[in-house]
Amino acid sequence: MTRRLAHGIQLPVQSQSRIYVEPWEPAAGPRELVAVARAADESGFAYVACCDHVAIPRGLADAMGTVWYDPVATLAHLAAVTTRVRLLSHVAIAALRHPLLTAKQYATLDHLSGGRLILGVGAGHVPEEFAALGVDFARRGAVLDETLDALRTALGPDEFVGHHGELYDYEDLGQRPRPAQQHVPVWVGGSSPAAIRRAALKGDGWLPQGDPRDRLPAQIEEIRRLRGDGGEFTVGAIAEPLYVGTPDWDVGRRTLTGSPGELADSLNEFGQLGVDQVQVRFRSRSVDELTDQIRLFGAEVAPLLGSVRQLS
Repeated sequence: MTRRLAHGIQLPVQSQSRIYVEPWEPAAGPRELVAVARAADESGFAYVACCDHVAIPRGLADAMGTVWYDPVATLAHLAAVTTRVRLLSHVAIAALRHPLLTAKQYATLDHLSGGRLILGVGAGHVPEEFAALGVDFARRGAVLDETLDALRTALGPDEFVGHHGELYDYEDLGQRPRPAQQHVPVWVGGSSPAAIRRAALKGDGWLPQGDPRDRLPAQIEEIRRLRGDGGEFTVGAIAEPLYVGTPDWDVGRRTLTGSPGELADSLNEFGQLGVDQVQVRFRSRSVDELTDQIRLFGAEVAPLLGSVRQLS
């Protein structure tokens, strides 16, 4: 089975790590965030994505920043100002929260958005954040595994659900509204062997953490091996920073630039590796330049993205 190489975007403003934040973002807010989401919605992007951190310790603040919008609140806000683009948590640190709380929040988001949620989850990496919330950082993988099992039921079609595990034990508890989707897709983030195994065995898709292209074939092959005939599965990738056209400013040596055809040729290499969707991020000096880049990409690059074989 084949389908087109899809493309989505991690939104600016909502997370401002020093690694990738643009100089204009610290002064931006809801107006700019909405403008970018609407541009992506109108330009045929598959999804817009929002990160998740509850609190950043002072020792990591210089690198990570402390601006991390809540993904449920942010995506719900954007659901009301868009019409078709899907809403991805990339990634929700699900182990920080009881699965019934996560299910309540994201089921409501899916209900309000008319079934546009993609629940992306990851294990997390900040020990102080876990400690502050009373969660064992060393056991976060095991916690996430059980949480995913509980979420499968809690986000399903049944009004009353139960789960009996090592960490969570409850029975016959009802939650409404139910998700609008019969099956909420769950994509698992992370590039460690444990994360790849978790994605293959417990997820509907994989969100690598910006792995170089030459690492992807072996990781995708491992997912294929683990899943066997496990059904439909979405393999993701994160592209290098992009700039459509020839910039008249320094966009950095890692940034892919050039004509729509040149950029499409580069991105299509992901499809040839077995990737189903690629996440893009554009260099920009203002929100207007970013929305111009999004629209230009949607109009001139996206139609050139080729078909890919779906992992199943």
